[in-house]
Amino acid sequence: MRIKTVQAWWVRIPIEAAKQHRSDFGQVTTFDAAILRVETDDGLVGWGEGKNAAGSAGSYGALVHMLNHEVGPQLIGCDPADIGIIWEMLYNGVRHDTAARAGHAMPQLARRGVSVAAISAVDIALWDILGKSLGVPVWRLLGGRKLDRMPAYASGGWASSEAIGDQMKSYIARGGFKALKMRIGAMDGAPHISAARVRAARQALGPEVDLMVDAHGTYTVAEAKRFIHLAGDLDLAWFEEPVIADDKPGMAEVRASGSIPIATGESEATRYAFRDLASLKAADIFQPDPAFCGGISEAMKIGTIASAFNLRFAPHLWAGAPCFFAGLHVCAASPASFTVEYSLGANPMIHDLIEETVEAKDGMIAIPEKPGLGFTISERFLEAHAQRN
Repeated sequence: MRIKTVQAWWVRIPIEAAKQHRSDFGQVTTFDAAILRVETDDGLVGWGEGKNAAGSAGSYGALVHMLNHEVGPQLIGCDPADIGIIWEMLYNGVRHDTAARAGHAMPQLARRGVSVAAISAVDIALWDILGKSLGVPVWRLLGGRKLDRMPAYASGGWASSEAIGDQMKSYIARGGFKALKMRIGAMDGAPHISAARVRAARQALGPEVDLMVDAHGTYTVAEAKRFIHLAGDLDLAWFEEPVIADDKPGMAEVRASGSIPIATGESEATRYAFRDLASLKAADIFQPDPAFCGGISEAMKIGTIASAFNLRFAPHLWAGAPCFFAGLHVCAASPASFTVEYSLGANPMIHDLIEETVEAKDGMIAIPEKPGLGFTISERFLEAHAQRN
């Protein structure tokens, strides 16, 4: 079996006005991603996803061009089962042979960002192909499945203090969730405004529901510490991305300033960044995004680091179907995983891009049973929303 074709598209799906929300990313009007199709010479097709924007919307022209014109040609003729070898080849670039013989990485200078996003898309697609070729779900190849359903948390929460309670309670009604996440940070302005919104949510939900907050890295260290002071009595399950990912010492300072667990990692790429977070004692919960961190292969390595440092693992899955399903398989196989992110914002990149129905029941998400990643792309829908560039 050899790779025959590689094709990527910038897929942009409009979000109807009634389902749009506003956050620090502005008014979210589309859901965008780079979707990758890899086909083998015996007709198997694997689907992957690469991301270079943390929110729903982003510009994907450069990433798609890289996949189609730089990365794709290198893959033609390769054995798609050589997933780890291909990962290292793409990461190390022209020195991949030397690195393989030496036994340590010698990465190219542009090894992060768009480069790792492209590697992520390829890696996810190759795991999909391997599972389909063997007739087993990807979690079986990763070491097995610890649960057939994983606890999930509803991810959303943009409403004002007056409306946030009703918004969060509506999430429980939609999927029986026992854990909810809301957005705070720059979208509110000062930390005391965010704290007031969170207090309103907690009062509406009561003490039995886990409540998490996500600042999208928009606070300074001082502002994040101020928020912890103001919200310290609200029994928050975690405080996500309090400061920018570039400030790992600052993240560690925030973590040390209070008792709220710190979650981070959706803006981090590769095991090396998460090694640094662990060494600096900067986080309690790792949240790699499979479509950005390096794919399924790298997400599993990151989960191992979390386990080794007695930390927890909850991948960032505000994403399209290939990334979301990749995260389900990683969570099923990782000893450190404990919850799955389930978007309660408009997400046509999951619900409309594939033929299957994705839903939460009693606060749980089923782990796929089908071979590969376990979904069927609606190629007609993809074609209708692929950008021409």
